[in-house]
Amino acid sequence: MATLANTVRSSTILTPVTSPSAAPRRPYLVGLVGSGVLPSFTPPMHMAEAAALGVSYVYRPIDLDALGLAPEQLPEILDWARRLGYDALNITFPCKRAVVDLLDHVDPTARRLGSVNTVVFTDAGAVGYNTDTSGYERAFRAGLPGADLGRIVLLGAGGGGSGVADALLRLGAARLTIVDVDAERAAELASALGGHRHSRVDSATPADLPDALADATGLVNCTPIGMHHHPGMPLDEALLRGDLWVSDIVYRPLRTRLLTVARGLGCATLDGGRMAVFQAVEAMELITGLQPDPQRMREHFLHLLAAEQH
Repeated sequence: MATLANTVRSSTILTPVTSPSAAPRRPYLVGLVGSGVLPSFTPPMHMAEAAALGVSYVYRPIDLDALGLAPEQLPEILDWARRLGYDALNITFPCKRAVVDLLDHVDPTARRLGSVNTVVFTDAGAVGYNTDTSGYERAFRAGLPGADLGRIVLLGAGGGGSGVADALLRLGAARLTIVDVDAERAAELASALGGHRHSRVDSATPADLPDALADATGLVNCTPIGMHHHPGMPLDEALLRGDLWVSDIVYRPLRTRLLTVARGLGCATLDGGRMAVFQAVEAMELITGLQPDPQRMREHFLHLLAAEQH
């Protein structure tokens, strides 16, 4: 097993675009911790937006698989990141839940969800946040304004699913049913989110989907099914109806099989690209205190997707 001290790699600093009159801003060093993160769009999105804002910003992927590190070494990773002068880390699979108890302070929402995807190193210690939930809320408002929130079925109770579920309740979902192959995990998340005064939250198994979807108004996929490495549908497509709205947080590909079938039936849809952009916007705000331009970041995100397809 490799030690983190032997895995530090060099990175290219993106030259900031500044005007002669612009006041110099301090540089930032940020990392992305998770398995299989080398192809992630998050580092280039952050660095391109930082350049547009006139900020020197280095963003390094810390890929556990590529570096021979195990999730159990997360305490060591955090320690070395702080020692090496990192300002912040974005955290993704499989570390979002494990990192929570390793931090000095955790935002109340992230604590309740048991999931952190952004860690900012401050004088007061390491502080954890969840921008999945705020990012999805902004994505939903932009992409599905006016959608019926009467009853929503959410597939997947993992780190991403917990953030999306919380966002849907803040948006005003009257009833939310969380479905997962792990019935215990789904029930635990439903219980954790049960404190919303005007919402009912329950859980179900995939076998219950026909009944759950019978009177549903919306469906959200928070499982990895539909990704390039996990192709297919997260449910039987015969369960879809044209009067449902359908959201998928998968963004590679942007048009998943689920969204393709849903659009063919006439469903209103929301792709995962908007959440990917808005959670990056929120994370960058937390890290720098600056206000990134969501539209500019979305345009760069779409450019990265188009380049990948050629």
